[in-house]
Amino acid sequence: MAVKTLADLLAEGVEGRGVLVRSDLNVPLDDNGVITDAGRIVASVPTIKALAEAGAKVVVTAHLGRPKGEPDPKFSLAPVAVRLAEELGRNVQFAGDVVGYDALSRSEGLTDGDVMLVENVRFDPRETSKDDAERAKLAAALVELVGEDGAFVSDGFGVVHRKQASVYDVAKLLPHYAGNLVAAEVDVLRKLTADPERPYAVVLGGSKVSDKLAVIEALAPKVDTLVIGGGMCFTFLAAQGYEVGTSLLQAEMVDTCKQLLETYGDVLHLPVDITVADKFAPDAESKVVSATEIPDGWMGLDIGPESVKRFSALLTEAKVVFWNGPMGVFEFEKFADGTRGVAEAIVTATSKGAFTVVGGGDSAAAVRTLGLPEDGFSHISTGGGASLEYLEGKELPGLTVLEA
Repeated sequence: MAVKTLADLLAEGVEGRGVLVRSDLNVPLDDNGVITDAGRIVASVPTIKALAEAGAKVVVTAHLGRPKGEPDPKFSLAPVAVRLAEELGRNVQFAGDVVGYDALSRSEGLTDGDVMLVENVRFDPRETSKDDAERAKLAAALVELVGEDGAFVSDGFGVVHRKQASVYDVAKLLPHYAGNLVAAEVDVLRKLTADPERPYAVVLGGSKVSDKLAVIEALAPKVDTLVIGGGMCFTFLAAQGYEVGTSLLQAEMVDTCKQLLETYGDVLHLPVDITVADKFAPDAESKVVSATEIPDGWMGLDIGPESVKRFSALLTEAKVVFWNGPMGVFEFEKFADGTRGVAEAIVTATSKGAFTVVGGGDSAAAVRTLGLPEDGFSHISTGGGASLEYLEGKELPGLTVLEA
């Protein structure tokens, strides 16, 4: 990626300058507004801290959830500002609007080394507008917060696949730089796409085949092993003619899965046993059955122990592993063994010298929820959907604009 980086900006000097940083602070909250996984906040700290310590007036933009272009208290970044301040070890001012009176007045009062987080940028409908002119207006208002001699640092890799005002349009108005997170993510994903070592294994989980179809089609011809788990494995099992009980099933994807199995059957690996439950609940009655004999009225909520054993044998011998998506409903302890077992196999591969990448989203959350060592993986992405689109070979607007 031929772009300037945070190191370049720091070398140019930021003392007394306003710097607009687009971070990815889209963390999960429980019903009480408590952050349940602060991973993305922690990952965003190094770039913000480096700028503040160098004397910049740092203005951070980010989103949380999917508000419908208007303020919604349950998607407020207020609790994120508190946690960000804790992680930074310095005060973080929080503006109660995006580019309104509070944000403008606070920005005018910032002194060298100050940090301000503005409210959820998606509270402004122009952020996600398909109208270029509307997005440009919001971008111009965001630039006002740092001044015309300011700079823009793109540090939210999880949003670089979006053509949005705070990601794409602001980069056209200010000198722009890739933050530490974005630069690191691109470096890692390049290693996965540019002649990776062999054997190369990919583990895909999650609920829907349709969400992962493009990445399966892109990676299946390039990898040695492609393990399929999670809810989407049941559509593949149905494509083989097996009954799947009340398990998650995308009937409209069965024919597509048949074609994938016919084309890449030597690469695709499906579970051989399943942990099934009589209901979707943490206290459900459960049992392990053959993947070919899921009983009526039962739903698969995890892969079984024999599947973990077989998948582990493949993964521990790999030289490169990319994992995206849990193997089951890991949030319920009774159905977390599949995800834990596969993750532990990837940790083993790392210890043997493999380059291993956790592809963000639920997989990264699972690592932390299940208490697995984060340093047991070469890289834990903050990207999620952006990582998948990069691997699919798609152009990511938030990256291409940095090259201009």
